[in-house]
This record gives sequence, structure tokens and C-alpha cells, in this order.
Amino acid sequence: MIAILGKKLGMTQIFTEDGKICPVTVIETGPCCVVQVKTLDKDGYEVVKIGFWELEEKKLNKPESGVFKKAGVKPYRILREFPISGLKVGEFITVEKFAKGDKVSVSGTSKGKGFQGVMKRHHFAGGPGSHGSMFNRAPGSIGASSFPSRVWKNQKLPGHMGSERATVKNIEIIDVRVDQNLLLIKGAVPGANGSLVEIKKED
Repeated sequence: MIAILGKKLGMTQIFTEDGKICPVTVIETGPCCVVQVKTLDKDGYEVVKIGFWELEEKKLNKPESGVFKKAGVKPYRILREFPISGLKVGEFITVEKFAKGDKVSVSGTSKGKGFQGVMKRHHFAGGPGSHGSMFNRAPGSIGASSFPSRVWKNQKLPGHMGSERATVKNIEIIDVRVDQNLLLIKGAVPGANGSLVEIKKED
């Protein structure tokens, strides 16, 4: 598996070679430095810890600073672990690992939308909007009465929406701009502009 971290810059549109307009999400991707390599013998599992977004050393506490000094690399704001093999401490993962036409999965934290009703949160149809029905955006009956005298688990009701980890799978890379560390990915990906995203490509 190839994985890298990036910052979502926003969406735009480009023209494809056949003259069609294609919506793309622009992601500033890497370079991500390998901070630690965990092994089965020493740590019980095999992963590579990579860092993203360089950070001033004065903003770290002593334990955090010690991690980077031991590895001999610059401090990073974000650290994530991925089951990648064949890398050593100090190496960098860049956009050069990806190519135009590759299919990737992108994970991020979706936009928080606060407390929402059932029509927005669960796409309920709602009731009549006229003739004084007084039942427009309400959820209606939830089925439970004297039995079981409680609300069923996983009942679709109003509540907090968004601000959850979300993944969009099997989306295409439209362009790779190595000199700018940019990936242009077809369609939308989770998260607000400026948020962290994880990009994975399965071999």
C-alpha cells in the first residue's frame, strides 16, 4: 500500500483532453517524512509512522521533541501510522508515488453541520407543506408504544450531523503536479478547505 497525507485546498474544474469539464479537488500532498519504523519483533506490529506539516521546535514539549531528535528529523504537526513496507527513517513520500489515472481512497473529517432534523440528516420526505397540515418537517411516529416502551436502537431521529471520519473510495487522480506537490482528484472529498486528508493507493 502507498499512503500519504495532504491538505485539502478546495475545488475547481479543469478541461480534459477530450474537451469536457471535470470537477476536481486540489490537495497539497506531502512531502511526508518517515519518522519511525515499527517492527513485529520490537513493537508487535509492522507500520511506518509518517509526519506532515513542519512545526517549529519551540512549540513541542520535551517528550514530543525527543521523538524527532531520536529519529534525526524535523518536527511535524501531524503523525499517522500506515502499513507500508520498504521505507527507512528519514525517507520522504512524495506525490511522485502517484500517477495520473490511479484509483485512490481519500479519508478525512466531514464538515460539521450541528444539530439537524430528519429531512436533512436522513433525507426524510416530510409531510404536506400546505392546507394547514402542521406536519411538514417533523419525523412522525417511531413505532414504539407499550412494547418495548423505549426507543429502538439506531432509530433515525434528529441529532448531531457531520464532523465524522468519512472515506471516499475508488476515485481517480486527474493530474499530478510534482513541482507544486499537488494532486488533482476527480470529484469531492470529505472535509473543509484546509483540513487534513489521508490518501491511500492499494497495490
